Order: sequence, then structure tokens, then C-alpha cells
Amino acid sequence: MKIADTSNMLLFIPGCKTPEQLNADQASCNVIHSQIAGFSNNYWELRRCRPKLKKLRKLLMEDPYEGPDSRKAQTLTFSKYTTEDLLSVIQASEEEILHQLQVLDACKIEGFWRILEFDYEMKLLNHVTQLIDSESWSLSKVPLCTCLEELGSLEPREMIEHTLLSYGRKYIDDAGEVYFEMHEDKICRAIAQMLLQNAVKFNLSEFHEVWQQSVPEGMTTRLDQLKGLALVDRSSRPETIFLLKVEDLPEDNQERFNSLFSIREKWTEEDITPYIQDLCAEKQTVGALLTKYARSSMQNGVKVYNSRRPIS
Repeated sequence: MKIADTSNMLLFIPGCKTPEQLNADQASCNVIHSQIAGFSNNYWELRRCRPKLKKLRKLLMEDPYEGPDSRKAQTLTFSKYTTEDLLSVIQASEEEILHQLQVLDACKIEGFWRILEFDYEMKLLNHVTQLIDSESWSLSKVPLCTCLEELGSLEPREMIEHTLLSYGRKYIDDAGEVYFEMHEDKICRAIAQMLLQNAVKFNLSEFHEVWQQSVPEGMTTRLDQLKGLALVDRSSRPETIFLLKVEDLPEDNQERFNSLFSIREKWTEEDITPYIQDLCAEKQTVGALLTKYARSSMQNGVKVYNSRRPIS
């Protein structure tokens, strides 16, 4: 909300009636003398703002789901959240919250929204990809029914289906059978995160080799699959790559830029865009954000951006 000025003075009159509230059939109209209780030259105006959704992931990550056999699953040490609970604590509409839950690959377990613990999520994905490989299925035609039958003895069937929904697109063929087309980019990205999460920095050429060997046969790894997840340092010798997830950065605009410029003094627009594009308000561009929070210069014929203020 913000205060807006008006050229028309607003008068506050107790018991005031608008023309619509007056009886139009009255035979005669009487002049009523009213007492003015106050006046104002401004009013509150609602402004659409970016939803505050970082808190949503933070709340759900307090108690990630580690599987049905986890000891933590037997306790209630952390709060769990229904849709109604999230609506009461997150500054966003129901539509925005439900969309973000989908982005986070959250699932409902016993009526509560949960995010899968990453190692458990990778365990589920590994079951699915190994089955695809052993059955020599096409990555564009993975049958739901067979997956549930083959993997149902290893993990809950709803978790297998959730994994397929998270890493594939569901469709029904002409015979009415349910299939999934697996998302190559998302699977490659998840495996890259698994490889990078335990290393401070990884030799880029070695990482690329290990990464390609780790993904299912038929998939091709590319660095553009890692936007907003990992950052390549081409100034080091040898070149390196390290984990830098956009969801771990501050939500406030200035704090986000401070954090990024403390990690790297100068950024190209291509490198910094994945880490700031979620800050763009409606009709705002990445270029406008950079103009406001960064200073541009040329370095070896390439435009780079650095902080407008000293970073401690």
C-alpha cells in the first residue's frame, strides 16, 4: 500500500448518504445540515507487489520428508503445514502459493505439504532411471503402471508417481494408458546438484566428464542446464565450477546484489541474469535492475557489472 494525493478534498460526514441511497420517489427534497468531522487530501492505494515466497521454502525445509522409514517421520518435533496454514503465514495469494509449491516439487503427505529431502529424492529418481535403463524404454514413453508394479515394493507407490510427475510430463495414449515423457534438462540438473553439493569447487573439465557419465544413457549434459544452480569461474586456472543456488540468496533486492558482488566482484549480464531475474517486478527488465543496483564498465571488450556501493 502507498499514500496517493488527490486534488479533491475528501470530507468525513457522519451518517452521510450517497445519491444511490436516497429515495428517488420522494415528493420533496429537504436540505440537511451536516457536521463535517474531518477531511483528507490523500488516500491509500493498493499496489501489486512481488509475492514473498522465500519463506515458503524455508518453512517446508524445516522438516523435509526423508521417506516412510525415517525415524524423523515417527516424531512431531517440527511444524507441518496445510494449505490454510501457509495462507496465514505467507504474503502471497492462494494461486501464487500453489504455483510455488509446484515449482518446489512439494507433495501432500497425510494432508500436509512436504518437500522431499534431496538424498531421498535422488534415491527415488535413481530407482526410476535404473528401471528405464533395464527395460530399455524410450525416455518419452515411460509407463506409470509398470513403474508402480516394479518399484512399489521398494518405495511407496505415491512417491514413485510423485517422482515421475516432478521429472516428467504425464500424458495418456490412445489406448488410455498413462505414460510419462521424462524431462532431460531437469534430470541432468538434479544429478549435477548431487555431484556438486559435497565439493567446494570442481575442476570444470573433470566435472563435465563425470556428469555426462552419471546421467541416464541417451541424455546430453549442457552447462545451460545449470542456470541459477551453479557458477563457472573461467578466470581460474584450471576453470572451475561450484554450487550457487538462487533459492539460497536473499529475497531483498539490495541484499541480493550485495551477496552476489561479495561472491564475485564483476559479473557479465549472462552470468548474473539467472540470479536476479526472479527479482523483476511486473514489466521490469533485468537491464533496469542492473541500472539501479550496479555500475557497468568494459573489460577486455565485454560489458561487466560491479557494485554501486562498497562491499564489506
